[in-house]
Formats: sequence, C-alpha cells, structure tokens
Amino acid sequence: MMIETERLWLVVADLPKLEAIVSEDQDTLSSLLGGVDIASQWLHFPEAMVWMRDYLRESEAELGWWNYLIIHRQAGKLIGSGGFKGPPSYNGEVEIGYEIAPAYQGQGLATEAARALVEYAFNNTAVRCVMANTLAEENASNHLLYKIGFEWMGEEEDLEETKFWVFRQLKIGEKP
Repeated sequence: MMIETERLWLVVADLPKLEAIVSEDQDTLSSLLGGVDIASQWLHFPEAMVWMRDYLRESEAELGWWNYLIIHRQAGKLIGSGGFKGPPSYNGEVEIGYEIAPAYQGQGLATEAARALVEYAFNNTAVRCVMANTLAEENASNHLLYKIGFEWMGEEEDLEETKFWVFRQLKIGEKP
C-alpha cells in the first residue's frame, strides 16, 4: 500500500519494515524499500515504532491506519514517517502525526505528506474528521496544520500533565 504525491511516496510500514526499524537494521529496511538511502535523524519517535510493531502483530487488518514511511522520490531517500493513530473511531475521527528529518524540513515536504494523509482519510466513508495534536506553542507543526485547513480547537493536558494543542479538519459537508 502506498500513497503517492508530487515529490513523495508514503509507503505503509508493514511488519517486516517495522521489524527492521525496531532492530535498527538499516540494510534490511533499505532493501524492503527498494534500495533507498536513509536520511540521518529521520525517526524522532522510535518507541512508537515498537508499539506499532507489537500492535500490528495482533491487528494486521488495520495496517493502512497506522504508519507510513516517507520517501523523497527524487533523492531516493527515506526522510520521515507519518500516519494515523489507529483506524476511524466510532464517531468517524482519525488522528494524524508526521515527522521529517531535519535536513528535509522547511521545504514543504511535511505539508505535502500531511495533506496526502488527510486526503487518504477523507476518501474513506467512515472518516468525517481528522484530528492532530501539537506542542502547546507556536511552531512549524501547527503552522502546517493551519495551512492545510485545520482549525485550533483548544488546549488539553495528557496524563503526565503535558499541555498540547488540539486541531481538527472536518470532511466537506460535515457539521461539528
């Protein structure tokens, strides 16, 4: 499974790819991705990959609703990851997240990837709303969300009392 944009391929992170990521086996990961190079610092949240691998071992049918590896087509390089935090909820919500290697930031690539993920989600009839969370401060991530049509919904706090901002985008025609 793959999502294609003008400059990117978003390749689903299936179990073999997640195994290679978790075991830090870059040669195998590169091979599974068709021989691409791997950018330095492409992965900011390795613990999430461990969790996804373990979860998908039991729930592989949900594969398209988790992680995608972001490949820069022209460079032939793995530059980040993005995806969803699970399949649509009972009320039609999914949450996106994304990360790009520092050397590839500031070029609109995260925007391109996030826009593709939102489009992928809204092409599913079960999805009526895409959510996203950022740190509770002005930053590139919330700027990106505004740029692709998200609205700020407010500030919340997680179990560790870390504050974050909540954003959402409704499918065209949906009401809050």
